[in-house]
This record gives sequence, C-alpha cells and structure tokens, in this order.
Amino acid sequence: MSSKTWQDLVAQKRLHQASCIPPAWVLPNPPPQDVLNVIGVPETCGLLSSKEIEITNAHVVDILQKLASGVWSAVEVTTAFAKRAVIAHQLVNCLTEIFIDRALERAAQLDKHFKETGKVVGPLHGLPISLKDQINIKGIESTMGYVSWIGREVTKNSVLADILEQAGAVLYVKTNIPQTLMWPETYNHIFGRTRNPHNRSLTSGGSSGGEGALIALKGSPIGVGSDIGGSIRIPSNFNGLYGLRPSFHRIPYAGCVNSLEGEDSVVSVLGPMAHSLDGIKAFMKTVAEAKPWLRDPVSVRKGWREEEYGLADHGGAGADGKLCFAILWDDEVVKPHPPVIRGLELARDALRAAGHKVIDWKPYKHAEIFRNVDAIWGAAEKEDYTLAASPAQEPLISSMLLSIDDPEGFKAQMALLGTSVAPPVFRERPDGVSAFALWQIHKERRVLREEYLEYWNATVGETGTGRPVDAILSPAAPYTAPPHGFNRNANYTMIWNNLDYTALIIPTGLTVDPSVDVKVPPHEFHNSADKANYELYNPEVFKGGPICIQLIGRTLEEEGVIAMGEIVDNAIKKKRAGSEKANTKL
Repeated sequence: MSSKTWQDLVAQKRLHQASCIPPAWVLPNPPPQDVLNVIGVPETCGLLSSKEIEITNAHVVDILQKLASGVWSAVEVTTAFAKRAVIAHQLVNCLTEIFIDRALERAAQLDKHFKETGKVVGPLHGLPISLKDQINIKGIESTMGYVSWIGREVTKNSVLADILEQAGAVLYVKTNIPQTLMWPETYNHIFGRTRNPHNRSLTSGGSSGGEGALIALKGSPIGVGSDIGGSIRIPSNFNGLYGLRPSFHRIPYAGCVNSLEGEDSVVSVLGPMAHSLDGIKAFMKTVAEAKPWLRDPVSVRKGWREEEYGLADHGGAGADGKLCFAILWDDEVVKPHPPVIRGLELARDALRAAGHKVIDWKPYKHAEIFRNVDAIWGAAEKEDYTLAASPAQEPLISSMLLSIDDPEGFKAQMALLGTSVAPPVFRERPDGVSAFALWQIHKERRVLREEYLEYWNATVGETGTGRPVDAILSPAAPYTAPPHGFNRNANYTMIWNNLDYTALIIPTGLTVDPSVDVKVPPHEFHNSADKANYELYNPEVFKGGPICIQLIGRTLEEEGVIAMGEIVDNAIKKKRAGSEKANTKL
C-alpha cells in the first residue's frame, strides 16, 4: 500500500468516479433529501428524450427485437440506459465503476457489424447489462467495497463477462455493494450508501443493492447480482424486481472476486435481476446455451432444457393443467409484517382463480437449517474480512445504521420509529473453528438436506395431482424494505441457499399502504427477534415499499421455476386487473 491514508484513497477514488459522469448528464435540479420517492425523476428531469424514455421502459424481449430488426441501434440503446443509469446514481448512489465511452465504442462496433452483415452478433446483441462490482471486466477495477483493493489491476474478463460480450451484450456500469459482501444492505467506505428509490429512507437491500436500485429506476434492463444468503433476492424484493437465485454452479463464477474464497459448502451464485421476467429467461437461456462448463471447471454440464421450461416434470405442456403450490406463511422463527401477508394472499387468490390448487406449507426445521448455514460461514469469515481490510487499515463495518454516515438522518429516523435507543451492533463475528468441527457442521447440513427432500416428496398425498407440491411460495423477508440499518433477518432467503433450491422473486405490483396495511394485535411471539420485528412495524415508516413474493423450486430447476414464475406472475396480473376494473366501475 502507499503512504496515503485510507481516507485519502477514498477521496481520490470518488473524484475519479465523478469525472466519469458526462457533464451534460448532471441533474440540474436534484430533488432534496426530504423527497423520498424518486422513481419518477428520470422521466421528468428533462435529461431523457422521449425516445430514450421509450427505450428504457421497454421489456427486454422488445428491446432485442428492435435491435435485431434495425429499428433501434446499439448506440441509441446504450446511450439511453447509460444516461438513465447516471441519473439513477445521482438519486440513490448505486454505481461504482462508470465506463460509458468504452461501452459506446463497443456499441458502435456492433452497429457496424449489423450494417455490414445484416445479422446480430448474438442473442443479446446491443443489450446493455450492468454488473455487480465483483464481476471482473478487464481494465475496470473490482474493489468489492475494500479500500485495500483500490488500484488492483484486472487483467482479464471473468468467464461470465466473456460469455455476455460474445452474446452481443454491452457492459457499461458496475454497481454498489457492502464491504465484505456479507450484508443484506449496501454501504462501504469507498462509495457510501445506496438508497431505495421507492422511499429513500429505506434500504435497497444487499449485497446486490446497487443493482436493485439501478434496475428499479430502469437504468439497466438486466443486471447481474450474486447470492450466498439472499443477495439477489433481498434487493429484488425491496425494489420491486424479478430476481433469480440459480442453484450452485449453474452460472459460471470463475474470474470474479469474492469473500469467503475456499468455502465450498454453501457458495455464492450469480444470477439475473430485471424489471421484466422475460429478461430473466433471456439471460439464463443465453448463458446456459454458451456451455459455460467448457470455461469454468465447476459449472454444471446443463444447457438450457426446453422440456423443463415446458414443465415436463409438472404435468407437461406448460402445465396448462392444475399445479399445486404451497404457501409458507410463517417460518416459525420471525412472523412477517401485514404487507408481506397481503402479497401472499393476493398470490393465493390469483392462483386459485386460475384453477390451481394452493395448500399451506408447514416449515420443517427452518431454525436449524438457518443456524447451520450461519455456522458454516462463521467458521472462518472473521479472519477473511480482517485480512482483506488490514492493508489499508480501514475499519471493518459493524453496522449499517444511518448514524455512521448521516447522523441527522439517523435522529430523524429514530424519532419516526418512536425510540431513542439504537439497536445493537449487528456484525460481531465469532472466532473460527477447527477443521473437524466444520466437518461435523457439513455432516449436519447433508442430513438436513436429505430430510427436507423427504419432507417435500411426502406432500404427494396432499396435492391431488399425483405429484408432490410443484413449488413453494414464501416471503423473501419478514418485511418489505425496512429503514437503513434494520435489515437484520435473512432467514426467508438463506434457508434455500443451504438447501440449494432455485428461487425467484416476483413483484405483486402492490406497495405498502398505511390505510390498508395496518398494524395487527400482537401474536404469541416465537422469540425475542420475532418480538423485535413486530415492534419495528409502523406502516408510515414502510410506506411505498414494493411487495413481492418468493417462488421456490427444486435444485437445478431454473427452467421450471421461470415457467412456474410466469404462471404465478400472469395470474397475479390478471387478478389485479380484474380488481382494478371492478373498482373503476364502482
């Protein structure tokens, strides 16, 4: 390291980032901090043309069609999303690396190829794709929130970046993450805090929080996040997006940087986030068909399987017959807030109206499964984080509360929550354990996975389809997006990482409404965390937060989960349209 302090390195890095923003794209009148909902700002700020608004609002399938037919050029599409991304960054601080000139040069090359040949380069020709900071791109830094990593040279692309570029994608920005990645919120010493564009007093989630906020503001049609305990699904849930957590090694991870390198039991996976479900499918299909196992030795040998997308394991023919979904209402560790229950009720009613069967899912050893995965990570993570942060002598972050970067905002937040007592420090990691002790934890995990598989299979007698439950519907958290520093529970996502089940976040189109999502009388609390979660809920505090649900399928069932996700998504949209039509008549 140089003789500069870590604060000096941060200041230099922030100046470099600011220099990458085109002056013409600087917001002339950014909304003051007390304006909480900024979702509409990109389209009203005056920086985007009507065509750029049309491009950035389009679904992925429509963007690709217009690029492939020459209606839109790659330069036009890249410019539109790059400009909207920069606007988004000025509103919620969602970006780390900005390399627009390089992206536009790439887009121009794609346009030249199309003009000369009349053909696209690949299935993602001209589509801008944003990447979480840890996904390496040659010549672009990947700091991963560590000051010590500023200035590290990246000499080659990650395997995924290569696959995306060879498919015709345009890479143009990287997005913010928390220091260490192992947080369900997004803050680091280098780039600061990312906020939720639906309500900037709420967290965007983590660790792919920059992606979540960027895509919510439609500064990217598809983003790539990572997920070891919910880091794709939590930001997707809090920002009202579709987000897929694939099973281990379905998407190549080689060439990325990461925390907990060498921990190969419950590992991080890469996956797509988007504001349309067709974007999730386009990403997965493209990457699977690129045969990533020929470039990444641990990637599974499984291309895109159309028969699984046709739900061959669930009745076939796109499952136009009856499916059986099971709803997990409460994991018996922490009971969800009223808006989360309302989202599940909408899904239940919509699926029943569409002719599907819906039953309840009783949790099986969820607390044990959660403790097991936490013990696996805790076996050595303290040493991992300390070694990464120590070269620059930067402090390890132990809290995501506003008090660390916005003391006045913290006081206002606590007043709104009706308390002057700050919650305890969240991140106090244990010392490591012996290799033998870790083996026993791994053995327990194997047994828990075997038991859960048997438990799922045993539902065959309850479904009426001749099959076990087709998929589980669940909360993605016991709350919608909470205030900064209060996302302290990842049970509803981490359990599926430990079991290695494919999971998809689906927006319901609903948001927290204080007139509807009133606080209910206290229930018999499962534990102190459940009690604290109940006491946290104030509908005015959570106002405007998107309401999403989580769809869980089996291991390596990405195609089927996407197809069942389409069924759930369409049913919800149909149900909401019918309700809105009925209300209009009234």
